[in-house]
Amino acid sequence: MVGVRLDTEEGRSVAATLLTREYPLLVADRFASNGPAAWTAFDEEVRRLHSRAYAALRRDRIEARLCDPDGRVRASALAAWRNPPAQLVLIRCADWAPPVRERARRVLGRLVAKDPARMLAELTPLVLRLGSREHGAWALEQLEAALSGRYSVLAAWWRPGQPSTTWSRNSLTAPQRDEILGRLRRSGDLPTRRFAVRLTLESGRFGLREQALLAAGESDPLTARMWADALLAAMAATGPDDGTIDALLRARVPTARSAGVTALRGAGRAAEAGEHLTDRSELVRACARWLVRQDGGDPYARYRELLADPDRVTAYAVAGFAECAGREDGPLVRALLRHPVGAVRAAAVAGLRRLDTSHFELLLRPLLDDPCPAVAREVARGLHPLAHRLPPEWLAERMAPDRPTHTRRAAFRLLREQGGLPALRAAVSLLDVRDAPLRELAKSTLRAWDWAETLRPEGTARTPERP
Repeated sequence: MVGVRLDTEEGRSVAATLLTREYPLLVADRFASNGPAAWTAFDEEVRRLHSRAYAALRRDRIEARLCDPDGRVRASALAAWRNPPAQLVLIRCADWAPPVRERARRVLGRLVAKDPARMLAELTPLVLRLGSREHGAWALEQLEAALSGRYSVLAAWWRPGQPSTTWSRNSLTAPQRDEILGRLRRSGDLPTRRFAVRLTLESGRFGLREQALLAAGESDPLTARMWADALLAAMAATGPDDGTIDALLRARVPTARSAGVTALRGAGRAAEAGEHLTDRSELVRACARWLVRQDGGDPYARYRELLADPDRVTAYAVAGFAECAGREDGPLVRALLRHPVGAVRAAAVAGLRRLDTSHFELLLRPLLDDPCPAVAREVARGLHPLAHRLPPEWLAERMAPDRPTHTRRAAFRLLREQGGLPALRAAVSLLDVRDAPLRELAKSTLRAWDWAETLRPEGTARTPERP
């Protein structure tokens, strides 16, 4: 969402600059590294800033004329210019005025036909963004048809109404479609990557192991899930493949690794599930526990064995144990609060919170001074619902300048949850600290502070608001 907001701001800024003074750059060059939101924001901002004072600039700049509020100006711009910006022409393909829409579709066909692979790859993110508009589905349907090989989008855009027998002259070849889909699968725009993966799966272009390698390298959870679901369905129909399963087990995204763990059962490799009980993902650990049970094993017992050996215990083993343990296992987890590895201590704090053990507050309070930042974070998270029970002066002591930054940050979060004058004093004292995140947290606290409530005399009731 941050990228979309920045692209929107860039589009509005360029529109304002273009209409108020001479602008030396082409808008297409300025937006080369921006997403589709920059183009749609530019189009909307030109119309919003429309005024007679800008008439001269509108005559000189095709970008402004293509976004003009007057449909006749937009239509004439499409007719007069031989090489207008393809992105703005595409926006006009979803225009509310039928004459503008029809002319834009003919112009876009000519632009795309010059270099289909490059143009379709560049326009796809914007096509997907426009697809939700009233007249935007047309371009999306044409794009899907072209990339799936059902028929050519080029002739349909260039010569609307021509018989389908003439489309073959401009059809994309299979290598061209593969090239375009390959570029789209590597796009930084997530909707574009997901769109390309869907079309790739529908085409049946890759074998199981090729798909598994693509799933393993994917960083987007939804896209990885698309690959993984398709692979599981394929192996259910044709039989398991060890190379495919191994690739999924090495995937970056938990959804793909969990699919690999699930597939172990069908491949007769359920005995390997124990290796994944300590995966870094809770989802994968849950799948591994299920498979261990299906194979007649006891994941709870395996976790206890790991925790009993100080040399084998890891933070993920502690997390997995807490996910299947009960309150009676609290003493075993509490013993790990003294473990020499900070990550294990932090996992033990999180595990105690999950187990809802007794005397939770008394157990965690000393750990707020732990030298490991991860432990302090987990303690602050665990004590957050109990912050009102903590002595403010005890928390204020941990705000002293000689305390470690992570201790001050954890104590301040708890003081802020308490509210009142101690939290206000703490926020003011942090305005000049070197640690930028802690300084910004203090500033945001002061910006949101209810000063009227703070200054109201103690015991005075708040004036009820009128309905």
